[in-house]
Formats: sequence, C-alpha cells, structure tokens
Amino acid sequence: METGRKYPVGIQTFSEMIRCGYVYVDKTDLVWQMTHYAKYIFLSRPRRFGKSLLTSTLHSYFSGEKELFEGLKIMTLEQEWMQFPVLHFDLSGAKHMPAQGVRDELSRLLDKMEEDFGTNPKEKTPGMRLAGLIERAYEQTGRQVVVIIDEYDAPLLDVLHEDERLIEMREVMQEFYQRLKMMEPKIKFCFITGITKFSQLSIFSTINNLTNITMDARFAAICGITEQELLTTLQEDIQSLAEEYGVTYEAMRQKLKLQYDGYRFSEAPVEIYNPYSLMKAFQQSKVSNYWFESGTPTFLIHQLKHFHTDIMSLDHLEVPSTAFDQPTEAMTNALPLLYQSGYLTIKGYDRETEAYTLALPNQEVRVGYVRGLLPTYIGLDDANVQMGFAMKFWRALKNGDIHQAMREMQSYLAGIPYVEGFKLKLKDVTNSEGFYEYTMYLIFSMLNVYTKTQIKCAGGRVDMVVWMPDAIYVFELKVGESAQAALRQIDEKGYAIPYQTDGRRIVKIGISMNAETRTVKEWMICE
Repeated sequence: METGRKYPVGIQTFSEMIRCGYVYVDKTDLVWQMTHYAKYIFLSRPRRFGKSLLTSTLHSYFSGEKELFEGLKIMTLEQEWMQFPVLHFDLSGAKHMPAQGVRDELSRLLDKMEEDFGTNPKEKTPGMRLAGLIERAYEQTGRQVVVIIDEYDAPLLDVLHEDERLIEMREVMQEFYQRLKMMEPKIKFCFITGITKFSQLSIFSTINNLTNITMDARFAAICGITEQELLTTLQEDIQSLAEEYGVTYEAMRQKLKLQYDGYRFSEAPVEIYNPYSLMKAFQQSKVSNYWFESGTPTFLIHQLKHFHTDIMSLDHLEVPSTAFDQPTEAMTNALPLLYQSGYLTIKGYDRETEAYTLALPNQEVRVGYVRGLLPTYIGLDDANVQMGFAMKFWRALKNGDIHQAMREMQSYLAGIPYVEGFKLKLKDVTNSEGFYEYTMYLIFSMLNVYTKTQIKCAGGRVDMVVWMPDAIYVFELKVGESAQAALRQIDEKGYAIPYQTDGRRIVKIGISMNAETRTVKEWMICE
C-alpha cells in the first residue's frame, strides 16, 4: 500500500533528508548532548546503522544551519547556533587500497578543503596538511575547528592478518590521526566513528584524550531506532505494512521486532532496530533480509575461516567484556569483530559477575550470517536449498504434515556431500550429535525460520527449538539410539515445559540419525 511517505534508503545526508521531506527519526537531542559531553569522542557501530547520517547531522549543526533543525528536539536545547569551520572526512573511499592509495585518497579529501582555507607547500604528508588546515581555518574564521571522521578504520579492515601491509597502513593512518591531539587548543569538537574500536588498531596511542561512548548507556540509541520511536514516528508505516500483509497491527509489530530488533549496545536493556532494514521494509512493503544485500564483508569471512569459528555457539555466549574488547591484531578468535560488526550483540548483563551474554541479534542476521557461511562450512548450495528442498519442507510444515516434512529432510540430508574441511573440533563428526544439529541448524536458518540450539533449561540443554507461526517444535537428536529414546528425553527432562504458555501448539520430535548415511534414520512425533 502506498503511504506517500519518502523513506531515506541510501540517503546519508541530513540536509537532503530534511529538505526533501524524507522520514526522519529525531535524534537531535542526543546529538546536542553528545557535543556537550566531551571534546574528543569516539563511537563504534555496525555498518548500515546510521553512522554517516550522524556525522552529516553534526556537520549541519556546527555549520549553524539552524533552518534545518526547525521543529526538532534540539531547538529547545541550543540557544546560540554559532557557525564553526568543519573539516569532514569520509574514508569509505579508502577501502581495499594499498598504503599509497590511501595516501592519495587522503590527499583528494584534503585538496577540497584547501580550496577554502589555502595550502602551504611545506606541508608534505597528510598529517602535516591536516594540521595546517586546522591552523588556517582557525586563523581565518577566528573560531575553533570541528573535525569529523567517518569510517576511520576502512583502510585497515582488510589487512588485519597481513602483518607487513598492516604495519605500513597503520603508519599512514597514525601519521594522520596523531595531529588531532597536537591541535587541541584550536579544535572545538572532534568526532570519530567506524566499526572497530579505536584501541584495537593501535593508531590512537597519541590521542589519549578520546572519550569512547560506544557502550555508554546515555548514547545507546543515538544510531538505530528504539521501540518507542517505532511506535510513534513510524506508527503509520507499521499499519500500512500490516494492511499490505493482511494482518493486524500488533502481528506486524511482532514480525518487525523478530526480524530487525534486538541490538543492544550497553549494559542498559535498551534494544535497537536496524534502521536501514526497517526503512527498506517500509519502502519495499516487504519484510525481508536487507542487511546482507551487499553480501557478508570479506574481512569477516576471512576471520571466521582463520579461526575455524563454530557458528552454532553464537546463539548464547557468556563472556567478560575483555572477550569482545581486545586488540584486533592479537585476536585469538573472531568474537571481537563479530560483536563490533553487528553479527553478535549484548543480550544480558550480570552486574555481580560483570559478565555479558552475547547472541545473534535477530532473524535477519541469523539468516544472512548462515547463508554467507554455508559454502565454507558444509558445502550446501544456497540456491538449491531455497528453490528445491525449502519449498517442499516449508509447505509440509505449514500444512501440519510433520511426517512429510521429515521425509523431505531425510531425502535432502542424504544427498549432501561430505566436506573434508568441515570441522567442529570433534574427533569424529559423523558419529556426533553435534554434526547433525549443526547441519539442521544451518538449513532451518536458511529457510528464514527462527531456530535456536543448545537452549538451557532446568533439565539440561534442548538440542534444537524451531518457532513457526502456529507451532513450536522441540527437537532431540540421537546417534546410535532410537527415536523413542530421544522423545523420552524431551519428556523426562522437561524440554517443552518453558513453551507451554506460549499459546502455540507444542510438537515434540525425537530423531535418530544414521552415522553411515549421515541422514535421518527414524523419527517419532508427539503433540
């Protein structure tokens, strides 16, 4: 259904968003609070989370463009509206480049700014030119300078484990960034943002006055969309999408929550929706997986393969903050990058033990993450699963024909080739329940079905639980034992009890796997 509303998909410039009448979720009160909180600020957020829009908003604010902010929250906070010279760097153009290419990109950005404030032939390096620009802008305007750097870490992400290239690239960036502290008296405000935390690239050793607000509860919602913002600013959009799907407003709200919500960036229990995916869903009138349209970043795939990451373990991790806040160059696993990139998020915090619970944020991330790894892990072909097996399996479940669904599963698993490189750190994967849990987990996730494995409960750990619109399926898998034994374990250990108040049918399924054929041998079902 057409709403007449313009959604800012791909729009990262604040002035264009306001002047052209795009839907805007007002964050200007948080922008004002941040600019009055500290002089040098760093913020890390996943890609497509509105970091560039935030830097553009800062640019317009410090440029004194008061007319753009009429009717927004900041108007009750800001009284002076002074204009400052702004040096705004977007380093997204410096991805996938050698060190000299990054120098050239910095030079290109500096050239544009030097058109306004002049040049000095004695300034040879990017860092020297940056310092010269700050000095001349300060002298010519009589006001301190604002420095904004977006995607500061873009040049380094692809060379994390290439020691020689990393050292060379780090030297280039360090020479540039170290001038920021030296020029402190002439700087009004400095804002730096990216995916990885500054401490993890060892290039900010000289900027020890940076305030990191990445996990500060006061600014947890400065990027992304909160539940309250969804239900106020975007209320009519939920209603329009609900009408498009022929469901109630509440049903659509729950669907959007499961698909796009669940990010958390501090100890405080404030959950955030992915803004890009949410706006794309409203624009396209379709709830789908948009965050991965450009594919899983190559740097992350490289890290997951490098560390032989077990993706099933990511549904529930209990870790100290040091586990996802360590130097990138010294990583012993992919956890820090998975968290910073948005593939994992905070789901809980225990003040007594200072331990965090990390998990996949939502269904969109689960599906995209798994699809990006299937070829690497077990050789499944995404297209074949989607077009062949998936359609038959989904139709059988939807029709309530669980036996037919299991026959489709049995047939499909039997046709999966064994991949020698597939490892779960088990001595004999084909004789382990973990192998079959892993394979079924991947398949269910690809089907866009909400699935969790190894869920803790009073009686132990449930192998797998699958949520469908009308039913919840509780699976127990056994190798070398009967399906009846698997079903009996579900009852004896009370695996289904936590879901009895949900309102949906509870279906218990015991499965016996054949280690020789690596497929389903038999199954038993009880409702």
